[in-house]
Amino acid sequence: MTSPIPAPGEPLPHYVSTAPFDPYSVEVMTEEQVRVNQASQLRLMWWKFKRHKVALASGIFLAVLYAMILICEFLAPYNLHTRNMDFIYTPPQRVHFFHEGSFVGPFVYGRTMTLDLDTLKRNYQDNPADIEPVRFFCRGDSYRFWGLFENNLHLVCPAQGGQLFLLGTDRLGRDVLSRIIYGARISLTIGLLGITVSFVLGIVIGGLAGYHGGVFDLIVQRLIEVLQSIPSIPLWLSLAAIMPATWSPILIYLGITVILGLLDWTGLARAVRSKLLALREEDYVLAAQLMGARSSRIIGRHLVPGFMSHLIATATISIPGMILGETALSFLGLGLRPPITSWGILLTEARSVSVIAFYPWLLFPTIPVILVILAFNFLGDGLRDAADPYK
Repeated sequence: MTSPIPAPGEPLPHYVSTAPFDPYSVEVMTEEQVRVNQASQLRLMWWKFKRHKVALASGIFLAVLYAMILICEFLAPYNLHTRNMDFIYTPPQRVHFFHEGSFVGPFVYGRTMTLDLDTLKRNYQDNPADIEPVRFFCRGDSYRFWGLFENNLHLVCPAQGGQLFLLGTDRLGRDVLSRIIYGARISLTIGLLGITVSFVLGIVIGGLAGYHGGVFDLIVQRLIEVLQSIPSIPLWLSLAAIMPATWSPILIYLGITVILGLLDWTGLARAVRSKLLALREEDYVLAAQLMGARSSRIIGRHLVPGFMSHLIATATISIPGMILGETALSFLGLGLRPPITSWGILLTEARSVSVIAFYPWLLFPTIPVILVILAFNFLGDGLRDAADPYK
């Protein structure tokens, strides 16, 4: 049914409500929608990161490891340099809780050693009559906490007059577990220091090359091509070999860190350059230039945050690469040197095939290396997705 056509001069019929308009009645959001709309960028990133369960677990795992290196002297059962000459190449001891059907608590059996005269191999056998309870929050080997003051408090200690080698011992009777805990301090921090050097060089050099272009960009690109054309392992070896043997362990540690950072900045610089070549043509960059902003401010405050997800992914991939680089150099004898202890130095004990065949527990330092690298890769995936929460 059609409405009648009004006669000439008559007003058209009014079909719009004359009631007062309430703008809040158009769309009433739920409490969850209000919470999301009012959330900050960091909060949105955190919510999205929490949904990546593997990345969250990897982040917690890495956070625990980096917290442990602050108190590794307290966590290790033995001092770093403690030698047990009566227990050379002892295999890992098994922790028991029950003895002959009765609950005793965590303990290990004492061991007796016999020498095989044919192979000159030490054979260790558990003595069920010798029960050695594991002590907690106990007094044991003395140490200098961070080299500042003396202490002898440990989280776990062997029984009085007993031994506790959960991961076995090496050729000098040193506890492998304690040395792995001490080595984490060097192997984990060298990646953080190296990535700092790499990021500063990559962002500054790549940012200037991509933003300004011209002759500077041409020189930077040729330099990157030359560095990337050199095989990495021979370059590592040559740079590590030029460090004087008279340097202290701390200087060698800093030198290895700088070397790893100097060799890793080229890929990041190219990525930053390519991103800035596209972003520098945006209108907000022109607006910042007209307002008199300097190049450093435009790059740092406006351009770099635009591809922060890529930088986060690059960092989480580069850190395990540097850990592997230090491990490889130390394993070859051209990286860190004793008395500094890292996971790479611990693996030098297992360079001989015969040693691996007879004493496979000396390969245990590879386990934390693998776990840390996997954790960083999973964490990088989660952070990369969370860096852009609107996708």
